[in-house]
Amino acid sequence: MMLLEHDAKELLRARGVPVPSAMLVRRGDNSADITAPVVVKAQVPVGGRGKAGGIALCRTEEEARAALARILAMTIKGHPVRSCGLEAPVVFAHEAYLSFIIDPVAGGVRILMSASGGVHVEDESARANLLSAESAVDARAMTKAAISLAARLPDTIRVAVIDAAPQLADAFIALEGTLLEINPLFIAADGTWTIGDCKLVIDDNSLERNAALSELLTRHGDLYPEMVLKIEQGFDYVELDPNGDIGLVTTGAGLSMQLIDELTARGLNPFNFCDIRTGGFRGEPDRLIDVLQRIAAAPSIRAVLINFFAGSTDLAEIARLLLVSLDRVPQLTAPITARMIGNNYDQARAIIKAAGDPIDVEPDLERAIDLTVANVRGAA
Repeated sequence: MMLLEHDAKELLRARGVPVPSAMLVRRGDNSADITAPVVVKAQVPVGGRGKAGGIALCRTEEEARAALARILAMTIKGHPVRSCGLEAPVVFAHEAYLSFIIDPVAGGVRILMSASGGVHVEDESARANLLSAESAVDARAMTKAAISLAARLPDTIRVAVIDAAPQLADAFIALEGTLLEINPLFIAADGTWTIGDCKLVIDDNSLERNAALSELLTRHGDLYPEMVLKIEQGFDYVELDPNGDIGLVTTGAGLSMQLIDELTARGLNPFNFCDIRTGGFRGEPDRLIDVLQRIAAAPSIRAVLINFFAGSTDLAEIARLLLVSLDRVPQLTAPITARMIGNNYDQARAIIKAAGDPIDVEPDLERAIDLTVANVRGAA
């Protein structure tokens, strides 16, 4: 889960990391008390905001309000801008780059560092100047590796990076990050440093262990609807394409991603990813109703594909919950195909047939995908 920059900095600030003073302004909030000069920054979970026009340095309140109106009307890389961070400008002499990222192949952390930060750090010429080191997933080891890399930086930058590295390594481990990228790290003439732009990706499986993160996500629930859903309902749901034509109700993250890949290869556009975890139903249809309502509200849904591979879960119970859920979501009119296989399949099939066959049930996954593809193309 990639946090919005404003929220990432809030978590870092709470750990004593120097960040600019800032406030968050949502779309439709015209009462914000703005003090200029100020930097207006689009809050979207992607990079490239500056190049897209989503960041503006404003010298007057009038400029800031105009920038807010413009940026809040933008969509950046498919993400509508629903909020902006307003930050105090930072006076700096140098821009550096520092990042920590989990390397799953090496089973450690890769540390990247450069004496040159800013919007061009990903250009080919800038990448050639990146310093790199591997470390164990441990704050002390990461700090030691970062300090060794920093020894190769110019004097004007080295001391600040050496001072920043342990604080950022501690935050990365404590927050269970998978990526912490500081670009730029602002360094003042006196050697002090401040976070400029920040990307923080956190393992969302850490929510139960991270009270501060859960509180932040709940407080900003309108900006993190999928994460709030996970906190409240206990399953993973991500909208992939707002104009997708296939809604997915699936269990198993790996199989769900496999389905998405296969549907995409066939030229279709899955609306969502879903790992609904049938073991968490406990006889209640709430999870199913929630997902079906989200799918029904999408503008371009032409078919729904359900995939439940049940081990100990009783498919007859799943069938009853599906029928209850469909009854509660009458606005979902797209044809539904369910691939169901496992415990009590025959009884599940009989239950759905007795209800008038509102769902096409198919035990074979490839056949279920074929039926779903045919439904989409038949509705085109």
